[in-house]
Amino acid sequence: MSHTIALNFEDGVTRFVEARPGETVADASYRVGINIPLDCRDGACGTCKCRVESGAYDGGSYIDDALTAEEAAEGLALACQARPKSDLVVAVAASSQLCKTGRQSVETRLVSVDRLSDTTIAFSLEGTDGFGFLPGQYVNVQVPGTDQRRAYSFSSAPGSDRLSFLVRDIPGGLMSGFLRDRAEPGMAIGFSGPEGSFYLREVRRPLLFLAGGTGLAPFLSMLGRLAEAGTGGHPVHLVYGVTNDADLVAVDRLEAFAARIPGFTFATCVAAADSAHPRKGYVTHHIEAGRLNGGEVDIYLCGPPPMVDAVRGWLGEQGIKPANFYTEKFSPSASADASRRQAA
Repeated sequence: MSHTIALNFEDGVTRFVEARPGETVADASYRVGINIPLDCRDGACGTCKCRVESGAYDGGSYIDDALTAEEAAEGLALACQARPKSDLVVAVAASSQLCKTGRQSVETRLVSVDRLSDTTIAFSLEGTDGFGFLPGQYVNVQVPGTDQRRAYSFSSAPGSDRLSFLVRDIPGGLMSGFLRDRAEPGMAIGFSGPEGSFYLREVRRPLLFLAGGTGLAPFLSMLGRLAEAGTGGHPVHLVYGVTNDADLVAVDRLEAFAARIPGFTFATCVAAADSAHPRKGYVTHHIEAGRLNGGEVDIYLCGPPPMVDAVRGWLGEQGIKPANFYTEKFSPSASADASRRQAA
């Protein structure tokens, strides 16, 4: 039985390869021209050491100088020896360029544009065969009629027929202006990716998701995956904060996930003092102490830079050091080159 390996490189680029029965991670990669670090192929040098972030595998045989027992217990493996027993996500300690690969370029078509509120637009593209991504990652979408690209996280789960995204509608926004004024279903749109180190890892402990504004998008993708794969019995809680009432969107999708995923709960809050919402303030005002689980928690946070910095400071004030703290910052109206993800 073949298995899919997601190779995530140091520069955030991800490439997917299929491992044939009995193939090692290195064999599958080299067969399609992805030259991950490799030297001896015998489990003796350690050059191909990588981290398996999710999935099951046979670690093979190797000497202790190449991979210690402690390293193996922490999820490190040798690509020349590791054979997948399931789909894997593998972090490669090298850039995609060094491994003679790069992000994919895809041409597809616009399927739909939906105004979710006065401030938020959703759009969907046709899915394409052979293109995959990890839940939480993003692509750089070319704005039709320009040479500019904008980066957006998927709000759809991997494997969906449509690739969906959320966009903040701001005055002068290049992509939001196109979607608002000129977009029509069937129009050609290109993008490149996937990329980003902000993606859902294997669930090994309780999860706390913190979303700001259209930073909700990657969490919708993650929840789509959790709805299919399960949470391993671990609780998952999302706090979704926005500035104004009009910014609060896709709550119906969150309610649907809460009904579908055992142990998933969520809370929403609005920062504006004149909001009619029952929970006012920032996300840190609405994180219950029990959700931090004494630090034995994986926290995922996607929002504007001030939010990310504020949460990091707040955790320090609480004396909490989470087991893992994954973050993604985005800045409205920035180009894809200037910002890893943005919202306009």
